[in-house]
Amino acid sequence: MSEPTFNYDELSDTLYVSFAPGEAATGIELNEHILLRINKSERQAIGLTFFDYSLLAQKTEVGPRSFPLTGLSDLSEELREIVLDILLRPPVSEILLLSAYTPSLVETIPITSLHPVPIAG
Repeated sequence: MSEPTFNYDELSDTLYVSFAPGEAATGIELNEHILLRINKSERQAIGLTFFDYSLLAQKTEVGPRSFPLTGLSDLSEELREIVLDILLRPPVSEILLLSAYTPSLVETIPITSLHPVPIAG
């Protein structure tokens, strides 16, 4: 797989990241701001789309913003396993940092934040 390409649309504040340009993909909504495109049968990331990118990339006084991956709860167990596998390895793991928020001993909420990415401005 070649280096990812980054295309930022300033008007819509959307960042498109492509790992395999032109390849057919299934879109998985990770949350209202992040769309992961995958080749399900090969368990490979095809691309990522970040809506409201400037909000996602904005730092807070205590560090990077984190966002819950609410879309994972809507997936079948099999698809959730595939998506988590893809999220936890390159090239996606070089852009998205996954972690978990654990409000109690029995509840784990997957969250993510962005690594800085090069966009032309």
